[in-house]
Amino acid sequence: MVAIMGPSGSGKTSLLNVISQRTYLSKGCIVAGQVSINERTLDAGDFGKIGAFVQQDDVLVQTMTPEELLTFAARMKTNLDEKSIEARVEKILRRLGLLGCRNTMVGGLFRKGLSGGERKRTSIGYELITEPSLMILDEPTSGLDSHTSTKIIQLLRTEAYRGMTVVATIHQPSSEIFLMFDRVIFLSEGFTIYNGPPEEAAPFMK
Repeated sequence: MVAIMGPSGSGKTSLLNVISQRTYLSKGCIVAGQVSINERTLDAGDFGKIGAFVQQDDVLVQTMTPEELLTFAARMKTNLDEKSIEARVEKILRRLGLLGCRNTMVGGLFRKGLSGGERKRTSIGYELITEPSLMILDEPTSGLDSHTSTKIIQLLRTEAYRGMTVVATIHQPSSEIFLMFDRVIFLSEGFTIYNGPPEEAAPFMK
């Protein structure tokens, strides 16, 4: 599990956009090089076949429930039959601890619904439904309290132990969250200034 850190404007989100083959780069931005996975260069459109991207802001239909959203995602993104879809949705709901709110509307500004942590877990589940090998998340703890943030990172760490590669940008994590990552990358003005284990970062920065 990899954390990408740095101040605002350091290039964290731009790096994620390049890796995930998204086009949301600043005007005039020049990108050079190549993205490879297991020594194979990714061609245009390849990322969607093996990876998933969870945006910083949860983009969920307010009047749908987690179960409905995951079912919709499975029907749109997979070729599973209805029985297999039901089984996969049930498995994801259980893995993400969403069984208790499976029938609660997402809600929003004018409609009470899921908590911030439940919304984030639903967003993660929406992407997990395809069982990707790689998951990229843009600040998954943004706007969450410290306890909920820790639970989200623990959840992602569990998914990493299942064999999925997890890459996330993190802003001002607690020491507990920081040490949960296997590797951290510090960026500054688009340049890498540290890439290594989190426990070795402090001496490097002195």
